[in-house]
Amino acid sequence: MAPSQAADETLSPAERYALSKVKIASPVVDDFRQGLKFDLDPFQIEACRLLEAGSSVLVAAPTGAGKTIVAEFAVYMAMKQRSAKVFYTAPIKALSNQKFQEFVAEYGPDDVGLLTGDTNINPTARIVVMTTEVLRNMLYAGSDLLTNLAFVVMDEVHYLADRFRGAVWEEVIIHLPESVRMVSLSATVSNAEEFGDWLQAVRGHTEVIVSEDRPVPLDQHMLVRHKLLDLFDGTGQATTSRVNPELMRIARSAGAPVSRNRNDNRGRNGKSRYRPQVSESARMDRAEITDLLDEHNLLPAIFFIFSRNGCDQAVKQVLRAGVRLTTAEERDEIRYIVDERCRTLLDEDLAVLGYWEWLEGLERGVAAHHAGLLPAFKEVVEELFQKKLVRVVFATETLALGINMPARTVVLESLEKYNGEGRVPITPGEYTQLTGRAGRRGIDVEGHSVIQWRDGVDPQAVASLASRRTYPLNSSFKPTYNMAVNLIDRFGRVRTRESLELSFAQFQADRAVVDLARKVRQQEETLEGYKKAMTCHLGDFAEYAALRRELSDVERSGAGRADMQTRAERDSRQKKVTELRRRMKAHPVSNCPDREQHARWAERWYRLKRETDHLNAQINTRTGAIAKVFDRITEVLLQLEYLQADSAGELTLTDTGKNLKRIYGERDLLVAECIRRGVWANLDPAGLAAMACSLVYEPRRDESEIPERFLPRGPFRGALEKTNELWHDLQELETRHRLPGSSPISVGLAKPMNEWARGASLDTVLFDADLAAGDFVRWTKQTIDLLDQLQNLPDVKVATTARLALDLVKRGIVAYSSVA
Repeated sequence: MAPSQAADETLSPAERYALSKVKIASPVVDDFRQGLKFDLDPFQIEACRLLEAGSSVLVAAPTGAGKTIVAEFAVYMAMKQRSAKVFYTAPIKALSNQKFQEFVAEYGPDDVGLLTGDTNINPTARIVVMTTEVLRNMLYAGSDLLTNLAFVVMDEVHYLADRFRGAVWEEVIIHLPESVRMVSLSATVSNAEEFGDWLQAVRGHTEVIVSEDRPVPLDQHMLVRHKLLDLFDGTGQATTSRVNPELMRIARSAGAPVSRNRNDNRGRNGKSRYRPQVSESARMDRAEITDLLDEHNLLPAIFFIFSRNGCDQAVKQVLRAGVRLTTAEERDEIRYIVDERCRTLLDEDLAVLGYWEWLEGLERGVAAHHAGLLPAFKEVVEELFQKKLVRVVFATETLALGINMPARTVVLESLEKYNGEGRVPITPGEYTQLTGRAGRRGIDVEGHSVIQWRDGVDPQAVASLASRRTYPLNSSFKPTYNMAVNLIDRFGRVRTRESLELSFAQFQADRAVVDLARKVRQQEETLEGYKKAMTCHLGDFAEYAALRRELSDVERSGAGRADMQTRAERDSRQKKVTELRRRMKAHPVSNCPDREQHARWAERWYRLKRETDHLNAQINTRTGAIAKVFDRITEVLLQLEYLQADSAGELTLTDTGKNLKRIYGERDLLVAECIRRGVWANLDPAGLAAMACSLVYEPRRDESEIPERFLPRGPFRGALEKTNELWHDLQELETRHRLPGSSPISVGLAKPMNEWARGASLDTVLFDADLAAGDFVRWTKQTIDLLDQLQNLPDVKVATTARLALDLVKRGIVAYSSVA
């Protein structure tokens, strides 16, 4: 029996009938299904069918439900069309790398490219995987790579809510050519229909497909002492949303008075009667939990620990306890893979990277996974986990985002995490993301989540958290200086303002504005067509049409009340009709043989222009919050002479404004000001690397201020002082214009970055920086991004220094790339 037939046998008659209709109407979908090792779920088939029919789609489904198969179908369709291209965007480089490898395996290296800012592989390929920022920059630059683009996949589109990077998603969605169809993939959000309505308003025909069903059911448990208890009542005597009565009894006995009747909570001696049954001391340690899961055939497992140090300590703890989850043959395979993937690392760096301890853990089937790890190490852990060679991973919540790394079981040691200010409960959305890793499609019958008991826990609250499967998607969009100059340069001020009205942020503030703004944009395009159609080679036909219209209005108004006019008024209406006719006859276009045809187009233009002006008036009376911020930004840019206004009031870019077009990031204007004023002109390459690092680095909350004696010597200190003065000036200017400004410059990594650029060893730099290797690589790559922007500026001196700095910084572990 074929896979599709087997799947159909599990469906109801109505579902089978609906599916049969889909199959008949979708030959390309059927061809695609034939090449799969498994059949598609109904929501996947529906999404693919809609794509084949010419629609864009928003697919919202739980983690692990198989949303990416819809994206893969878009790629399949593009490859069936001659010369058609597809861009696959992802929010994080690790996911981009993973998708790149998958597409190379499927379509071969010649047809697949990768662009992630610091990686540039085969950019002219028909399938290009990229970070969303790269696509945004392409759109602003009007890149030739956009030619023949048929589809754009926006994976993890719910990242649109991210307060730092979410605006990029909206910029891309708004400015992609309308001919490009979008495949938007999202976690299950409670307002998917609202988001879909916005996509429909901005992009045109877009269908929303929402699936609440996990492909692999999730069994949820609580670990109490040495016992796994179901979170929900499994007796069949109540609905599944009822909490397990045994858990409720344990909760009452652990922290509540126990009595024989409801009104008597005291013993004979008058003291409260407590019988605590569970305490923190009864909690199993991680090695014991690992053994328990192994005994119950619940490995591989991911333990989510909301602390990097906690993840590292957990690995050490289970290794000290003697846990070993691999065979001799598996250990040989692990060593081979590690040797192959890490062969580019320098021998002298291995010790400082903790390579040997990390390898010992891998050989015993245990690893950590967090942002502090060297990227090479994280990639190896991901590969070994997918190959079932590593069976227990202790991870921070970043693992739950995007990367294909499912497990049979997910363990949550706590339902609280530190948010930078204090401990807060995780949200239902975070719980769904974390537990969504449990259950491997095609391997597991069900996935399992295990919440470890803590004193004071309320099983009812846990059940409520587990039952709320969705969370709202809220826009984080805000205009930036770079965005303003790029959009003004491409569209002018008026159309830029209109495009900002199309943002999801404005849509949520006032949904009607988006519909109005889209209608205005369409009508303005039509007005341009009418304007061309009424163009006359003899003169300004708009001017002539205005005379005709004025004459018509005067004659009509006079005819309507002729009997009520005085002789003087009639005569005056007549010093006016005669004059208008004289001016019309004398106008150059009055002798045009196509005059009446031009006039018909002019009348259409006038009527549509009047309607468009009315729509603009409606928009101006709405909230307009985003456009008002844009107006304040343009005021700042005008004052600093990044923009200039012509005699008609239209804004254009100055030379410094053109520089700002090339500078992205939180400190775009500060960087542009420093370049314009020559603040960094005397820096050497290592000093410029240190300065760039200071502008991108975000210090830890507990990080103390760096004394001047620990800063790089030479011109750096003077340049830093002037940069700080500029930052203060901009802060004052932004405050006057009611703009939020930016955080102070942080030099916590300036000296280590300066040393790294001067050739210092890795152990010296990591010791001075007091950073994990993965963190140092991350900040260095952000430094590289800024240096890369600087090397493309017309300021020859800074550009040359930036290029030299790039060569110095891109070495050792920083230069490592798994796809290079």
